[in-house]
Amino acid sequence: MTEPLLRRLAKRGERLTVGALPWVAPVYRLMPQVSEVIEFPFAHGSLQFKARRSLARQLEGRFDNAYILPNSLKSALLPFLASIPKRVGYLGEARVGLLTHRLKNPPKEQRPSMVAFYSALSGEADLGDDQPQLHLEEAGINTVLQQFGLQADGYLVFAPGSEYGPAKRWPASHFAELALGLDRPVALLGSNKESVLGDEIAAAVNAKHAGQCVNLAGRTTLSQAFALIAGANCLVSNDSGLMHVAAALGSRQIAIFGSSSPLHTPPLNAAATVLWLKTDSDYRPALDCAPCFERCCPLGHTRCLRDITAARVLTEIGYLTR
Repeated sequence: MTEPLLRRLAKRGERLTVGALPWVAPVYRLMPQVSEVIEFPFAHGSLQFKARRSLARQLEGRFDNAYILPNSLKSALLPFLASIPKRVGYLGEARVGLLTHRLKNPPKEQRPSMVAFYSALSGEADLGDDQPQLHLEEAGINTVLQQFGLQADGYLVFAPGSEYGPAKRWPASHFAELALGLDRPVALLGSNKESVLGDEIAAAVNAKHAGQCVNLAGRTTLSQAFALIAGANCLVSNDSGLMHVAAALGSRQIAIFGSSSPLHTPPLNAAATVLWLKTDSDYRPALDCAPCFERCCPLGHTRCLRDITAARVLTEIGYLTR
């Protein structure tokens, strides 16, 4: 979702260095407009002031501008300590003094899509929802497919996890039912934390159709996961990071939304189908509670996800049925 901003900056002649945590750094190495990626040695959610100050001293004098995408205090601290002259970011978390160019942070109900939200940091007036773009070489994709014994367009990928919480996860039983209705094998992708979820789905599927489903969650690098998505016939996912990867690759995809909103974080992809019961006029009773943006369903029913059936998704996928 940050790629269109970087493309805007590079187009006007800025040489880009991206600072990122190791788990996301490989994404930026796939973007040709990025000249350098610095992996931050910081623990997630920790201030680590001494470590930030030490890195800031190494970076001092190297940069003219800093575009600070996260809204946190700690993300604005490093550019401030490195004395970068121009520091652009949204107001929030008492960081007024850390920024030199401040954008007002719109309330959630008025916030544009995240692509437009990030692109506004460029200061340009035209803030249309640019489609994110990632490019993989076909030879590299084929190498990865060979490593995992898969053929291009001969399998589907499911991404059943979501780091944010269960209110964004389509039920595991629904993923298993969907896999059993397909005539092609399924590869499950996700993080180490989602490997148990993948095992649950794969066991349910393979108990009825041996070898139909392979769990690769936590067993690939991020770059390998990108190649597996690029080579697949279709990705079925929740609102997650891998959903946005598929969108940036232009892959065929089914994106399932529950507690979050496709008006805020849509897959910007002409080949994407979005399923969200909030906007389904035939669904009753209407989902007045959505989007709640909660990690767990505050009402305890998760109707927004549970009532999207595997048969509905199978229909959207179309011809790949037994």
